[in-house]
Amino acid sequence: MRAVAPALLATGVWGLVTGVAMVKTGLTEWQALGMTLLVFAGTAQMAALPLVAADAPVWVVLAAATVVNLRFVIFSATLWPYLRRFPLRKRLLLGYVTADIAAAVFVARYADAPEDERGSTEQVWFLLGVTSAIWLVWQAWSIAGIFVAGSIPGEWGLDFAAILALLGLTLPMINSRPAAAGATVAAVVAVAAANFPLKLGVVAAVIAGTAVAMATDVALDRLRSAG
Repeated sequence: MRAVAPALLATGVWGLVTGVAMVKTGLTEWQALGMTLLVFAGTAQMAALPLVAADAPVWVVLAAATVVNLRFVIFSATLWPYLRRFPLRKRLLLGYVTADIAAAVFVARYADAPEDERGSTEQVWFLLGVTSAIWLVWQAWSIAGIFVAGSIPGEWGLDFAAILALLGLTLPMINSRPAAAGATVAAVVAVAAANFPLKLGVVAAVIAGTAVAMATDVALDRLRSAG
């Protein structure tokens, strides 16, 4: 529970902000409920909402959400060694409930597991527990945000609170040189690419950060072997 507590806090705040944003953008309560239950992707929802408000074509909204969620291809590749023995239907179900926060918590815990021990019963149950808890917290707080949106003043700055919550979750995970290198590069790329269309800067930051973290890990292993 202690391992997932920061993730639940960040998820709750982000879910509340997303729920409020959906209604403030102009969705009805029923539309917002449908979106949060079917989509379960806060970043994609936040990317799509301004386009919905601007009456953008459906294909543009879908394209923006798809591009933002391309980062899940990387997360899926990271989780593949742990889930490869499961049938497709179970992997699809886990894919729906696995948020990026859940993937980060899981990988931070089991990244050093030996290859032949990946996908153990303990690991799978941990992932299922984390993803289920995050899904429930997200839905609860997102739905709460939907129904209290009308009584929350815009000047409260809930979006900034969500950023602080996510930082509180992320910073403790930067506990090694590869993680620090990857996080630094991802942050620089995210800022530099902030104005990329369709939120492509998010994807670029994830790819760059992941590549640098992996390269740093390999380089350190070679240095240790040479020494």
